[in-house]
Amino acid sequence: MPLPAAPHVTVKDLRRANRSAVLRRLFLHGPLNRVALAQLTGLSSGSITNVTAGLIEEGLVCEVGTEESNGGRPRVLLHLDPGFGNVIGVEVGEACLRVEAFDLAMDVLGTLEVPLPAGPHEPEAVVGPLVGAVGALREQLGPGRRWLGVGIAVPGTVTAGPGGSRAHAPVIGWQDVPLEGMVASRTGLTVRVGSLARALGQAEVWLGAGQGARDVAVALWGASVGAAVFSEGGLCWPPAPSAGEWGHTVLVAGGRPCRCGGAGCVEAYLGAGALLEDWRRADPAAAAETPSGTEQWADRLLAAAGSDGAAARVLEQAATYLGYAVANLVHLFNPERVVLGGWLGLRLGPALLGPARATMAAQALGHPGARASLELGHLGPEAVALGASALVVDELLSDGGPPPVAAGPAGGRPGTFSSGGR
Repeated sequence: MPLPAAPHVTVKDLRRANRSAVLRRLFLHGPLNRVALAQLTGLSSGSITNVTAGLIEEGLVCEVGTEESNGGRPRVLLHLDPGFGNVIGVEVGEACLRVEAFDLAMDVLGTLEVPLPAGPHEPEAVVGPLVGAVGALREQLGPGRRWLGVGIAVPGTVTAGPGGSRAHAPVIGWQDVPLEGMVASRTGLTVRVGSLARALGQAEVWLGAGQGARDVAVALWGASVGAAVFSEGGLCWPPAPSAGEWGHTVLVAGGRPCRCGGAGCVEAYLGAGALLEDWRRADPAAAAETPSGTEQWADRLLAAAGSDGAAARVLEQAATYLGYAVANLVHLFNPERVVLGGWLGLRLGPALLGPARATMAAQALGHPGARASLELGHLGPEAVALGASALVVDELLSDGGPPPVAAGPAGGRPGTFSSGGR
């Protein structure tokens, strides 16, 4: 049987790949001089000169100073221009929306939080406030900005469909919601949608606790539980947007019912609701005054554990479950580093990492267990919104910059670059 023909690579494809290689190195490692760029990308010095000249002309890359060379003239340092464009990241939580604007240095320009009613939400009950918050943030930051797009992170999975990505988020009552199209049509902006775990992971790998590691698993621990695995800064698992539900792998055979409809899932033992119920069963009096619709109960549980044996046992059991669940990630993916984030992970992690590490080490096979470290995320509560915006930035880097647009009512001058809502 003849082998399939290799895909035809055009000059345009090569140009895009070269630009992407340069932009990605500048974003992750810049500022860099042209010699360093050639070494990191494997491109010739001539190609680097041509690529960087075009990116500078378009305003996507700028010169930011010089550094001394070995005996020659000082070398010019290049970096992405933070002012080239702005992105908006949205975290769709169970209790609120977090909407943040960033420049291309991923510095925060503005933040809005919008509370949501308790319980499952009709899509319009979320999309309406989300679009309103995006508009309010753009108005707050003023006219004259280039908006590259909106990234949205949802508590569930995302699939491709007619009109763009569709969100499946049972925890807020969503099935097959055409979220990308709904938001894009109302904002006029490019919209990209991903899971909370992927967004958190992209942020921590690029800018947080995953930096410097080749293979990283990032675990999201909050009301829901999820994970994503990255290699050399890029997502490698889940291989498809609808895969990757680590929180719904089985931790205890025939165990507790999970809200996904299964039983014994990681989330049924580690999710925020499950942990709060454990505390209520263990010490009803201590937990009675703790409202379930807020995140502060986790702080009260930590404080109570210092003098309350029941609260301490709840946390000890949670650390054990966490250690077993992380060991499963280690066995599946052999990461160099496991990063724990999410609002509950950030609150409880400092107290639980020690015993969780011990359980992970005892449960994991020798080589992968010895290779993997378990660390706390560095980026704090804004990490998911930051990672949601990174969905847009990652596409920009992969495409070698935004595409040129023709002159016309929706575009700019020939040879300029534009994104919707500039």
